[in-house]
Amino acid sequence: MDLTKRQLAVLQHIRKFLETEGRSPTLKEIADGVGSSAVSTIHKHVQHLIDKGFLGRSHGKGNNIILAQDEEPAREASREPADMPEWRPELAKLARSVPFCGDVAAGTPLLPESRAIPLEVPTCIHRERQELFVLRVRGDSMVEDSILDGDLVVLQRRGDYRNGDRVVALIDGEEATLKEFRKDGQGVWLIPHNPDLSPKCFAPDRIAIQGVLVGVMRSC
Repeated sequence: MDLTKRQLAVLQHIRKFLETEGRSPTLKEIADGVGSSAVSTIHKHVQHLIDKGFLGRSHGKGNNIILAQDEEPAREASREPADMPEWRPELAKLARSVPFCGDVAAGTPLLPESRAIPLEVPTCIHRERQELFVLRVRGDSMVEDSILDGDLVVLQRRGDYRNGDRVVALIDGEEATLKEFRKDGQGVWLIPHNPDLSPKCFAPDRIAIQGVLVGVMRSC
């Protein structure tokens, strides 16, 4: 088995957690389970396990960690729809061109679609959806969803957005950010999935939702 001792410990903890808890662990829960205080290091171990084919991601709302060799039971346990397949190079031949509109990072406006660059998106992600566009993630605010700095995210413009959706929101017309969307009586909450960051609440008129996450592409 081509794993370091630490990677093996992480894999064994994830397997046991899935069996006993019936859901995917967060990075913080994995870190606690293997006696580590560094969530960022655990994230690297998880990514190595994904790259080596031991783990996968469900790509539902939580983008949950699953066992690659036991995907269906893990998906059922997580109770998340697997509607966001990961990009694989061999599927590029089934791609269609979607506008790439630049980076999504606080303080960076989105590139107007009129100046966008066409980018190939595989069928397993676009699934004939309309109103799609692509952004590149800058930052680590969604690492617990296994969305990393430099990843390409595929988004769809919609007329309505539901609590729990991962969205790109434009704050005050100028700051674009990828977060979980929730709306309640206090306002619109933008929730990061990084234990070092805190949710923020905004007045609804300060927030314009640009699109909902439907897929993630990563260069190998």
